[in-house]
Parts: sequence; C-alpha cells; structure tokens
Amino acid sequence: MGFGDLKSLPGLQVLNDYLADKSYIEGYVPSQADVAVFEAVSGPPPADLCHALRWYNHIKSYEKEKASLPGVKKALGKYGPANVEDTTGSGVADSKDDDDIDLFGSDDEEESEEAKRLREERLAQYESKKAKKPALVAKSSILLDVKPWDDETDMAKLEECVRSIQADGLVWGSSKLVPVGYGIKKLQIQCVVEDDKVGTDMLEEQITAFEDYVQSMDVAAFNKI
Repeated sequence: MGFGDLKSLPGLQVLNDYLADKSYIEGYVPSQADVAVFEAVSGPPPADLCHALRWYNHIKSYEKEKASLPGVKKALGKYGPANVEDTTGSGVADSKDDDDIDLFGSDDEEESEEAKRLREERLAQYESKKAKKPALVAKSSILLDVKPWDDETDMAKLEECVRSIQADGLVWGSSKLVPVGYGIKKLQIQCVVEDDKVGTDMLEEQITAFEDYVQSMDVAAFNKI
C-alpha cells in the first residue's frame, strides 16, 4: 500500500485520485492517518489536483489539534491504494548515496538526464491512463434547517428565496415545514452539491442574506454520496 512518492507530482496524482470519493484517508473524520500523510506532503498540491488540495487545506486547519485527533499514526505504506508502493523519501536517500560514491561527479549529468527521461515517460504513461478513466465527481447530500424570525414570516416566500439561489454543482430537492414551537415553523430543505464547487459556508452566506425572512441556517444532516 502507499501513494508512491508524495513529494512528486505522480505521487500527488495518486493521492488526488484516492480522495476523489473520500473526505479523509481513513474513515469519516480527521484522524492520525490524515496527519501521517499530510506530514509526508511537502506543500499544497497544485490547483488542478482539486481533491488533494481540498483535503490538504482541510487537514491544515487542524494543525493545532493534530496531536489530539483519533487513531494511531502508522507508516505511510499502511495507507493508500493496495497496488501502490510507498517511496516517499527514497529519492533523498538515493541522492545522498550517489554523492558518497561519485566523488568527482563525472556521471552526474548523464544520470540526471536519464532520471529526467524516465520520470517524463512514467508521467506521460500515467496521464494517458488517467485520461481514459471517467472523472469521479464527489457529491454530498445536505439537509438544511432554515429558521424564520417569527410565526408571521411568509414561509412560502422564504422557500422561494432559498430556491432562487443557483450555482454550478447545486441542485435543490424536497422540502417541508417542521414545527419548532410557539406557532413557528422552520423550512427543512434537501440539496445535492458537488463538493469542489459548493460548500455549506457559501450556502449559509447566501441564505442568511435574505435577512427579511431568515433568522439563521443550520446543517441538519450531511452525507457523502
């Protein structure tokens, strides 16, 4: 198991593909598995590796709490796709060994060019295989509770305002009014979002912008599809 070399583009590509339908390295909450892989990555993945970048930024937000995350940190080779071997850090060791042996550096240029050629060939092969695979789109089903100011709020108008929010990767579903007490009802509405395009923060910002009708918005349920 592993991701290849997480300090290289091919390794990050494997990580990106692995996270295409997952929020975390293991399970459904941040854990020491995420910490182990995060620490092996040298920096933020490129913007085109959207799944890896989303995961990286999310785990980075737990930097102060990472020691308290659940689980036991294992070797990198214990995580990732079963058919990929972890080689993170091996390049550094190999380079050091070469420096020790080749005192005069007579073959450095040839070895560098050969390594570059092999890397480019492997990357081209990987990109070719990737291009033949259909892209997986990570989606989530979200149930929102939208609360009005009082029992005199026009709930039909409130729902109309909510459904007027349109965005690429956002589809509104069924809804119902749920009593909360004192004659007040909240709007409970379902939506499906593409994770890389629409987030709960964006939904909350746009829904609560209808301040004449909406007092607050809460996420009642969040499930990966």
